[in-house]
This record gives sequence, C-alpha cells and structure tokens, in this order.
Amino acid sequence: MTLDELKREKVGICVSGGLDSRTVARHLKESGIDVLCFSADLGQADEVDMRDVVARMAECGVETVVVDLKEAMAEACFTMIRAQARYDGGYWNSTGIGRAVTVRGLIPAMQERGCTVLAHGATGRGNDQMRFERYTNVLAPDMKVFAPWRDPDLLARFPGRKEMAAYLAEAGIEAFAGGRKRYSMDANLAGLSYEAEDLESLATPCTIVEPQMGVWPKDAPDTPAEFSVRFERGAAVAINGTERTPLEGMREANCIGGRNGIGIKNALENRILGTKSRGVYEAPGMELLGRCLEIVYQAVLDRRAAALFRELSTLVAAQVYDGRAFDPVTRAALAATDCLAEPATGRVRVELYKGNIAFKSLSDCPASLYNEADSSMEASRGLNPVSSQGYAEIQSVEARALARAGQIKS
Repeated sequence: MTLDELKREKVGICVSGGLDSRTVARHLKESGIDVLCFSADLGQADEVDMRDVVARMAECGVETVVVDLKEAMAEACFTMIRAQARYDGGYWNSTGIGRAVTVRGLIPAMQERGCTVLAHGATGRGNDQMRFERYTNVLAPDMKVFAPWRDPDLLARFPGRKEMAAYLAEAGIEAFAGGRKRYSMDANLAGLSYEAEDLESLATPCTIVEPQMGVWPKDAPDTPAEFSVRFERGAAVAINGTERTPLEGMREANCIGGRNGIGIKNALENRILGTKSRGVYEAPGMELLGRCLEIVYQAVLDRRAAALFRELSTLVAAQVYDGRAFDPVTRAALAATDCLAEPATGRVRVELYKGNIAFKSLSDCPASLYNEADSSMEASRGLNPVSSQGYAEIQSVEARALARAGQIKS
C-alpha cells in the first residue's frame, strides 16, 4: 500500500515505543493519515511500566492503546515448553511465539476501533515482517497490511537509525531514551532477543550484552541453588512447593533461572528469507522449566514415543518461527505432543550453579517406565540376563546374512 492509499483507511500501528515505532507513527500522522497505535503487554522485562510506552508515543502526537496479553503469553510459553519447541541452536522461539500472541490479541482491539489496516515496524530483511503479515492474513483476511520498511519512499526518507534520530530530534523528541545501546532488544515473558548494531559482526563477542532478565554465568552466585517443580500432564503447576498459575510460574522461573545464569545463548540461525541472523537470546524461565520437563519425558516416553516427540518438537519450533502457529499442521502437531505429554506428571529437583542445571531427583512420577531392578548391573529380580540370549541370537541372523552377502563395509 502507498501513503496516498492509506489516507482512505484507518491504520492501527503495532508499536513498542522504540525509535522505529515513533518515527513511523509521527511520519504517518504528519502525512495526514488517521492512525491509532497499539502496544501489547507481554510481560516484557525491559518495560517496567507500559505507561512509559504510551508517554513516548504521545510525544509523537499519537494515541496508544495498551492491550494486556500477559496471561495469553504465559499460556503460550507453557505450550512451547510442553512441546519442547526449540529452534536453531536451542533458541526457545521467544520472539516467534510473542508475535503470534501479539497479532491475535491486537487485531480484535484494532477492529473494535474501526482500523482497516495493520501496520508494523518490522524490517524488510527479517522474520517479523512475515509473521505480522501472515498472522494478519489468517486471523483477519479482510484486513490490509502496511509494512513501512518495505515502502520505497519511507526507505529513501529514513535509510538508517541516524536519519530517524535526526527526524525526531527536529521535533524535540529524544531518540534514544536512557542512552544508545550497541544492539537492539525485543522482549516478552518468554525471553529477550538481542540483535543488530554491533552484534551483526561475528567479531563481536556475545558478552557485550548486558542481560536484562538475569546475569551471565560468571556473575551468578558462588553457592548452588536448589529448585523444584511439579508437573502435571506436561504443565508446571507448582514451584518450590507452592502452586503457581502459568503467569506466576513463568515469572518465578525467570527470576530464579535468571539470577543463576540460566538460559543465555548465542545463535547464528536460519531466517525465513533464507539468510543467516546472529542473535543473543535470554530465556531463563523457558530453559529452566523446559530442561526440568525433559527429565520427566525421559522417564515416561518409550523409545519410539521419544523419537516421534523429537520430530514433532522440531516441526512445531519451525512452524512457530515461520509465523505459522495457527496453521492446521501446527495444531495437529501440538495435539500429538499434548497426547504424548499426558503421562508427564512428576516432581523434579535440580541444582542450579552458574548457568548449569544438575539433576537431583525425580519423584511422584506414576507413569515412569524406569525400573531399577531391570536395569541394574547387580543381581536383582528384574530382567533375567539369560533371557537376552535368545534376542541376541535372533539379531545375529540378520547380521550374519548381511555380512555373507557382502553388504557390510568396514
């Protein structure tokens, strides 16, 4: 869509209060376009008070509606944890699932206020443009989408952050509130993504990042911390012996995991467009709860169920990353992981120390397939070792046939 075409519409802009958001909102407003801004409260660690976003946007002459999506975000976190949906390099898809929750939550608010176009500030080189657009297409197919950073006129007017900052400065608006950082950030309850600026160079160490949700492992306490979590059907229902809602659970896990240096990763991932993207990701609660649930899965899933679960996890992670969280194949895969998670009930105790998670115990896990007597190296009433002789002989038939047929290459 062109700016002239937008003048016949009412535009709902997804904003974060950052440099891009303020530049786009002010420019569209000055161009005579009817705009209303919307911001999702996803429990982001870098926004203590969402009223600050409203105030920053107000400086640009626009009104902002804040939609509380913290509970929805917490449920989405639990869905990703239950599915163990990690993308390239163990990335917990914090931004990917955040976009799904954001668009699903903001579209009804926009439609209630008469918006016919959803605008977003995602770069034309990244993943989020595809996520915003596709989610709008599938959730509100009659709604139009405007991507400012794919508009030739806007790109010519604002080729970089320096030009955006100068534009705001001309209006007396501080471009970098709190000082300029060496990277950009995107946060929600699931985690925090750091990218761009200095991080675009592979010569830049990931440790230039100042964690917002926790600390680097070297800065974590010198004393190990104990952590326990109770799962029911793959969902964390109690932490350290106290029952928690998904939102409470995520907040507590983020706090405990963060201060112990859990869940900070450097990744060079495969973008939707086919390019590579370098990022540093912080997801202490997702990593802590996810790793603890993995312990339960190891106990309750047989070998074939575990193999299928891994395939489903990979599929779900890729679908969410690609902006396809609501597609039929994603829903089918999640239904399957939910089925496999049915027996995943148990209490896990771990020890946290400088970024490491060490197993202490698994208890109250009625569906566990582990039997000490069957696996013991000592004499026991479990599996009779002599019984394995017949199985070994059956296996040898195929092995010798392959060898005699010349099909084994050593």
